[in-house]
Amino acid sequence: MWGRRLLSSPLSPGQCRAYRARAALAQLSHVLEAELESIRGAGTWKSERVITSKQGPHIHVEGSRGGILNFCANNYLGLSSHPEVIRSGLEALEKFGAGLSSVRFICGTQNIHKNLEEKISRFHQREDAILYASCFDANAGIFEALLTPEDAVLSDELNHASIIDGIRLCKANKYRYKHMDMQDLEAKLQDAQKHRLRLVATDGAFSMDGDIAPLKEICSLAQKYQALVFIDECHATGFLGPNGRGTDELLGVMDQVDIVNSTLGKALGGAAGGYTTGPKALIDLLRQRSRPYLFSNSLPPAVVGCASKALDLLMESNAIAQSMVAKTRRFRSKMAAAGFSISGNDHPICPVMLGEARLASVMADDMLERGIYVIGFSYPVVPKGKARIRVQISAVHSEDDIDRCVEAFTEVGRKHGALP
Repeated sequence: MWGRRLLSSPLSPGQCRAYRARAALAQLSHVLEAELESIRGAGTWKSERVITSKQGPHIHVEGSRGGILNFCANNYLGLSSHPEVIRSGLEALEKFGAGLSSVRFICGTQNIHKNLEEKISRFHQREDAILYASCFDANAGIFEALLTPEDAVLSDELNHASIIDGIRLCKANKYRYKHMDMQDLEAKLQDAQKHRLRLVATDGAFSMDGDIAPLKEICSLAQKYQALVFIDECHATGFLGPNGRGTDELLGVMDQVDIVNSTLGKALGGAAGGYTTGPKALIDLLRQRSRPYLFSNSLPPAVVGCASKALDLLMESNAIAQSMVAKTRRFRSKMAAAGFSISGNDHPICPVMLGEARLASVMADDMLERGIYVIGFSYPVVPKGKARIRVQISAVHSEDDIDRCVEAFTEVGRKHGALP
């Protein structure tokens, strides 16, 4: 009798709210589990391996025995574990503390931030620079602040996701041109003449394919149609060009590229942080209007110290940057001789094209069993049907390291039918 009375009793308002909340959470769980299962079923599940050592060419990985050769980090110059870079970070931590607990314009700017910005602009031979927590933030902050509905932005179809997201945030008229297709870009520049400002946006070096934007041709078209040129240099700063200043230096157009966005989190110390460098008036505007800058804490002093020392090392000598060339060519030529298809051209990003997502995943796992750390890339990071293992060469890899990697690829490729 008592149980029947409980069941028939009306729920209180609080109980109703709790019931609806549980029902909504159960529905969400059902939707999420279905989506996750579809990712597993497609063979595109991305597992995170746990590294138990500092970043470098030789690392230790949880669950693996002994040292592992690392061939998938953006540590192009090996500076993420360089003793002088580490020492500079420790000194900044001791002197300036763990962080500023604030955004830049309130009480989050220290002299080391201003000094690093000056150093960045000098390195790129631009008027000024502004720091961000990441280059993703730099790309999220520039287009909305710079462009209005009167303007137009023309973007390469394979630009990095952060450029795509940044462009989505702005109200400019949007054009997408075919990857590195100058005829298509010119046609769209012609159509965009009706707008006030025209900005061509491209990666300098494309991270998934290792190819380099035709900046000479882009700058020539920009001059012809009175457009501005923006490049994202995350996979170029520090090692492309005679002095490591990037694709604009490599291709001889430093004086024709208007705006450069790049990162401190790859070749320049490997910690975090990004920046925009260009005309002073633009940088002044970003300090006033760029939302990721205005609403994010300033970079931690240790990160600033590390990046500053990395730039010092690069500006003192180009030897580290130049050491990349021969090692990149060694890997690419040996892999091609073994029968693999390597995308890109003379860039230390060396995508081993495999096509099938599951093949890329199992081959990467087998490479780890042989002491080589690489990762399979598949949709949505790359288009469907274009799965790959992206190998990245570092200045601190030895020739023996590179040869071991090629030998392991050859064994694993034959095992899984990727090679005859």
